[in-house]
Amino acid sequence: MFRRFVPFVAVAGALFLTGLADAQTPDPMKPHPAVAPALEKIEAAVAKGPFESNWKSLEGYEIPQWYKDAKFGIFIHWGAYSVPAYGSEWYPRQMYIDTKRRGDNFFQHHIEKYGPQKTFGYKDFIPQFKAEKFDAAEWAKLFKDTGARYVIPVAEHHDGFPMYDCAFTRWDASEMGPKRDIIGELSKAVRAEGMKFGVSSHRAFNWMFYVRSKDFDNSDPQYADLYGRPMPFLFEKGADKYQENFVPQDEQFKDDWLARSCELVDKYQPDVFWFDFGITPGLRKQKYDENPFTPHLQKFAAYYYNQTADNDAMGIINYKWGAFPEAAAVLDKERSKMAEIRKPFWQTDTAVSASSWGYTENQRYKTADRLVDDLIDIVSKNGCLLLNVGPRPDGTIPEEDTAILKAIGSWLKINGESIYDTTYWKTYGEGPTGVSTGHVSESKDKRFTAQDIRFTAKGDVLYVTGLAWPEDGKITVRTLAKGGEHFPEEIASVELLGSDAKLKWNRDESGLNVELPETHPSEYAYVLKVTK
Repeated sequence: MFRRFVPFVAVAGALFLTGLADAQTPDPMKPHPAVAPALEKIEAAVAKGPFESNWKSLEGYEIPQWYKDAKFGIFIHWGAYSVPAYGSEWYPRQMYIDTKRRGDNFFQHHIEKYGPQKTFGYKDFIPQFKAEKFDAAEWAKLFKDTGARYVIPVAEHHDGFPMYDCAFTRWDASEMGPKRDIIGELSKAVRAEGMKFGVSSHRAFNWMFYVRSKDFDNSDPQYADLYGRPMPFLFEKGADKYQENFVPQDEQFKDDWLARSCELVDKYQPDVFWFDFGITPGLRKQKYDENPFTPHLQKFAAYYYNQTADNDAMGIINYKWGAFPEAAAVLDKERSKMAEIRKPFWQTDTAVSASSWGYTENQRYKTADRLVDDLIDIVSKNGCLLLNVGPRPDGTIPEEDTAILKAIGSWLKINGESIYDTTYWKTYGEGPTGVSTGHVSESKDKRFTAQDIRFTAKGDVLYVTGLAWPEDGKITVRTLAKGGEHFPEEIASVELLGSDAKLKWNRDESGLNVELPETHPSEYAYVLKVTK
């Protein structure tokens, strides 16, 4: 069991004294001097309203229509963790833990390739993270061609290295590594292509991200503004088991988190603000009404919503598990889906890779076919898909990622009208194949079959999407049986999107029976457009 922290850092009988930072640099063990005035500004903005920092007020929030219509966005995990390109984007954490994570021992790999963690720490990857080939306009064009309607790069991951010009640390991409404001460049390029722009913050887990030892560079207080303060519990046995031993963040950390989060709002006016799990120290067990992070979440939400209240569309907050009441923000599910239609709009975030979010060698890629099916399934249940890519440290997007995105884009160019601007229907679909619903459980999913069908609607049009082409070229949609409860009206026409072929179809008590043409209009799923 972890002990509560004390206001000094004692490890193995030694006292780490603060004040080791350069005289020109704020003491990284103390609150950054810019935090206090930032908090005053935040308080003043919240006081002006219209939203107050309490759940009753925040539950008056309404999700903008553009987001409900968009359905598909791009996520980007990119940072100094792309330099080692080993295992996953959790390399910064795992390089300090001498155990295997999903089959890889990052700790031993690091020693063998780079040397001891005392002499070559995570900080030493940052000068190698140069982004010399990064072209924001090129990325934005690719995402636009993919069919994405919004783009969310990671503004700061657990590693504590912001990818933007951050006023609260020297360790950011504008001052080190690329020496460019990556988020600023992307915000302009993405919006120039007519897409919405968001940011994600994973910072809340920086509090417990780095396991410490006196033999590691991350125990040195002079690097606390990157690794986080070397709190005593991070040196204790079991510090690597954060799911069981998540010590709630202290006020100094949460105040810094709030200042950084609101700075992102001010500098980049994000249309979406995505939060990872660290804002719920109790993880899946803790709900918003008992979460020690709640006062800071309420204050951020009130600030963000107030800053965007006069815009054409309100800002959107994505959260995990029980961090927010469902009416106050938008639930995000990581690498999992819903079994049924969820009336409050929701989102899945997943990646083109099954093995990592950030760039690594030997990625285990998914197929575009599977990802298209995921998009269709999610949209049929009143959700949207946020699909991640992981660029290389030089700023290029791997060819495999690009090929998958282009394949999805080709499918959407033909079948996009069944996705964009649609709503869920009376039932999400039919067929034998279920989906995973638990946190990070998509690996359990089975392939969809020709019997698996999904529905979306737009006005008087019903889109019937088959997730696999039937071997005999025939399909019966049982939900549309004559005299059935879901579609009592007469069917006037049935078309196949992307095809000029006149379909042979009839409707009886078994369902809508359709003979498909020999030529497939597009790869992967196919869409029947049914009109009354």
